[in-house]
Amino acid sequence: MLVLLLLQSDGQHDLCRIVEGREGLLPGEGALSEDMLKKMISEADKVKTHAYCPYSQFRVGAALLTTDHHIYTGCNVENACNNLGVCAERNAMAKAVSEGCRSFRAIVISSDLCEQFISPCGGCRQFMREFGANWDVYLTKPDSSYLKMTVDELLPISFGPEDLSMKKLQIQNGH
Repeated sequence: MLVLLLLQSDGQHDLCRIVEGREGLLPGEGALSEDMLKKMISEADKVKTHAYCPYSQFRVGAALLTTDHHIYTGCNVENACNNLGVCAERNAMAKAVSEGCRSFRAIVISSDLCEQFISPCGGCRQFMREFGANWDVYLTKPDSSYLKMTVDELLPISFGPEDLSMKKLQIQNGH
């Protein structure tokens, strides 16, 4: 189902994006129950303790909920060759994909930051976007407070798989 998402408006001009929505849900709807959210925060906090981060000492955990209600977790794994490290969010998504799941409902990200909410890096934002723009991201603090956003809010005016499909259609039609 395609949904028209209003990104910005100045009163005369609207900046919109067409995104793929979940059937029966509009952007921002379909929030997790408090029990499910508590469980996911707990899972993200638990897996964070397994983080391998000898260089930064910055532990991150993620709990990913699929649309069929499975939870996959991941932690960050650093490497002496810095660009070979894996973020917690991508680790959780890769686990889900390797098990055949590609439809996500929400991800909770946990760290030891107290003054601000943890926020995914640009690479993780784009990686999340690969699996849709209209699913929820919960940015947390150690006290279990959270900020809920969508992937599209974290990465507005983004590039995704449907952009490649549109380009292919234009090429095939000779445009």
